[in-house]
Amino acid sequence: MILALSTVVMYLLAALMIGRRLLHQQGPDHRVAAVLAIFAMGLHLSLLTQGILLEPGQNMSFTNVASLIAWLIALSMTAASLWMPNLLLLPVVLGFAALVVLINLLIPVTHIMHIDIQPALLIHITLALFAYGILMIALLYALQLAYINQRLKQKQASLLNSPLPPLMMVESIFFKLLVTGTALLTLSLISGFVFLDNMFATQQAHKTVLSLLAWLIYVIVLVGHQRLGWRGKPVITATITGSVLLTLAYFGSRFVKDILLGG
Repeated sequence: MILALSTVVMYLLAALMIGRRLLHQQGPDHRVAAVLAIFAMGLHLSLLTQGILLEPGQNMSFTNVASLIAWLIALSMTAASLWMPNLLLLPVVLGFAALVVLINLLIPVTHIMHIDIQPALLIHITLALFAYGILMIALLYALQLAYINQRLKQKQASLLNSPLPPLMMVESIFFKLLVTGTALLTLSLISGFVFLDNMFATQQAHKTVLSLLAWLIYVIVLVGHQRLGWRGKPVITATITGSVLLTLAYFGSRFVKDILLGG
């Protein structure tokens, strides 16, 4: 409990350090916030190691998987902040990581798997986790894109003097993330169909169908952007829709089973 609460406090302090001076002309103290975030992620990794790597197998519960993804996103976004302007997103990412750690503490759930003796399943899960993490980061950039676009349309001078990134830079990063995440999602789906024999079984069918629908949306967005120059609100709306479908595919039934029904 002390480790978990310390992790939450460090994440929130880092988010506060950035958020309270986000739109200030001089910007936030990034170095102090980065140190706090790195310390929080170190504590978080210790929690994940203790919570997932159990003696009889791996505890891949809904809350542990969500915590792992939150850690991956926090790590990626904090590292990227060293050379990419993403300070608008960091308080959200770090605050969400703190929330997930707290939920994991308050609602402990166990779902034992034996990934270590199933290499095919390990490959599939690894690809799925990284695909989801990158696509969720792409979603954050899409929301940032919408925010900056709205501020520019309102002609708010404070945006021009703030540390927020240029619109075109955010858009470029967004589409690169979307391409990478969609590629990994493609590999994840292929690995599932090749290595697993129950992709359309009763308990897995909805996950497969929702994942395929999300994948189709992402592919249409990328093709539309490449061939027809799609950008702006339609692309952002489609990205949000794909992210919702993918979240339902990854976590929908697990949330009902592990949290609502208590396993």
